[in-house]
Amino acid sequence: MTDTTQATAAASGASATEAFRAKQRSEAAVSQERVSTLATEVITAVHDVIRRHKVTYAEYDALKAWLIGVGQDGEWPLFLDVWIEHVVEEVANENRQGSKGTIEGPYYVPESPRHEAEATLPMRADEPGTPLLFQGQVRAVDGTPLAGAHVEMWHADDDGLYSQYAPNLPKWNLRGTVVADAQGNFRIHTIQPAPYQIPTDGSCGKLIAAAGWHAWRPAHLHVKVSAPGHQLITTQLYFQGGSHVEDDIAQAVKPELILDPKPATSGKGNEVTYDFVLDPVEV
Repeated sequence: MTDTTQATAAASGASATEAFRAKQRSEAAVSQERVSTLATEVITAVHDVIRRHKVTYAEYDALKAWLIGVGQDGEWPLFLDVWIEHVVEEVANENRQGSKGTIEGPYYVPESPRHEAEATLPMRADEPGTPLLFQGQVRAVDGTPLAGAHVEMWHADDDGLYSQYAPNLPKWNLRGTVVADAQGNFRIHTIQPAPYQIPTDGSCGKLIAAAGWHAWRPAHLHVKVSAPGHQLITTQLYFQGGSHVEDDIAQAVKPELILDPKPATSGKGNEVTYDFVLDPVEV
């Protein structure tokens, strides 16, 4: 990877923080009782860790310095999405009957260019990587095809970099929203992404180094699928046999989300079929 394509923790952290602040979020009021319960239990859990492990003042000061550094680096979205979000997603979607979801991650950008049911994601003329045809159908849990469903996809390139979070990539590179046809079918032409390390030159990297962990995520496709009257599903799809599928730092891999691409019938690259089943909106 050349210096001109390096993505620094500070730059990607700032972009992730800015994107989160711009994101439309539920502002539903939370009761004081709920806040008190959650905050008290989190703080009590920290107290328990301190007592059980006899945390020293030197370790306490190191924690304070690290927490300050996470904020200064703009890496709170990265930290929370890598180490915390997978449990929030697990709890939030535990009653779904349809397709499995997983974490959104910090690199989502809304309002990507819209395309017809068969489309090629925006990419450079000489985009490196193995061509991939990702196709399937969007259905309701009762099997009804969902005409006009939106299949929103984004992913890293062959260097493990995301557009809008790394320099010198076109704005919408490998990002797009495909509108399914009358039978809920879609065909998306893209390239297979590469595994990548989360940025390690910032505070999250310091934690990884201090703990002796690895910083790798397996190659994956990010997808959001939606249709009127149905619950949005946010997921990531991985590749069978890929590096770090078994030890993803974000702990986001589920067996149902592992793809097994085969050589494409066109003779160019690989192809895979994966259907999405959406739950009805809860009333």
